[in-house]
Amino acid sequence: MKSLLRKLGTAVAVIPLAVGLVTGAAEAAGKIKIALAETPSDELAAFFVALDRAKANGLDYEWTAFSDEELAIQAVLSGQMDIGFGTPYAAMQRSKAPIRIVFQLSKLKFFPVTSKKYDKLEDLNGEPIMLHSRGGGTDSIANVIEDKLSIKFGDRSYVPGSSNRVAALMAGQTDATIIDLSNKNKVMKIAGDKFNVLPMFEVDASDEALFANLDWIKNNEQDVEIFVKALVSVWQDMAKDPTIISKETDPEGPIGQLPPEILGNLDTFYTDAVEGGLYDPNGGGRVAAKADLEWYSNAGQLEGDPASLNIEDFWYLAPLDAATK
Repeated sequence: MKSLLRKLGTAVAVIPLAVGLVTGAAEAAGKIKIALAETPSDELAAFFVALDRAKANGLDYEWTAFSDEELAIQAVLSGQMDIGFGTPYAAMQRSKAPIRIVFQLSKLKFFPVTSKKYDKLEDLNGEPIMLHSRGGGTDSIANVIEDKLSIKFGDRSYVPGSSNRVAALMAGQTDATIIDLSNKNKVMKIAGDKFNVLPMFEVDASDEALFANLDWIKNNEQDVEIFVKALVSVWQDMAKDPTIISKETDPEGPIGQLPPEILGNLDTFYTDAVEGGLYDPNGGGRVAAKADLEWYSNAGQLEGDPASLNIEDFWYLAPLDAATK
């Protein structure tokens, strides 16, 4: 989602860290550098509220929005950025760098939506399905569905963007796809009589998480503690009252610069997201770590039996433990 991007308080600048990014603050020594995996949107509003709370408690930071998750991961691996968005399990297992997750930002909450031809996931055995991208999140979800239910999808076609797959569904170009919460709600509101949302098993695995190099984390414990405490406070407040996000969104910040129609929908977006279980008020922790190892192993992004993998090789839990005491 494109938006009017602005530095927190000044103009946007483009910096040569990688292709396809914008920065949200001028580079300066001593600031933690945060690699976003997308440009600011309604889905990042809660995160920016947490950044504002962290700033009020002394966190000095700058953010950079990369055009995709892989660039954000590579920027952290290379040391260009300090902390990033994503679920870099394959990179953590392959890389010699001690990358660790410190907070689950959101769960993998995607929904199989189909024409009325199908009533349950098992009905999709042998049937074609439209997904986001080869090797991406929806492809992984399809792999796990096959594994859990002992079925096999037919031909997989790939159309990036949930909204584009919704358009294909509406136009009759596909009878089955997997889309995000917001677009699922739109489909059912507009044409709920024509489509089914198939019952899906519960997923605690991470869609987006916050990660950093363990050496950097330990060298910047105070900043990490402030950051994680701010995230926990927002996620817990949001669970009680989703409208807290619109109330605390800075009108002069990057989210405040989004179009009025998006800002006016923040309460609905976060109410639906909280009710849909998109956010864990306690930041995921051990439950998410265990679920991630199982999920990403089944999805083919981790090697080895998930029961034999050590969550501490992938998560550093001390800041989250301290924040949730």
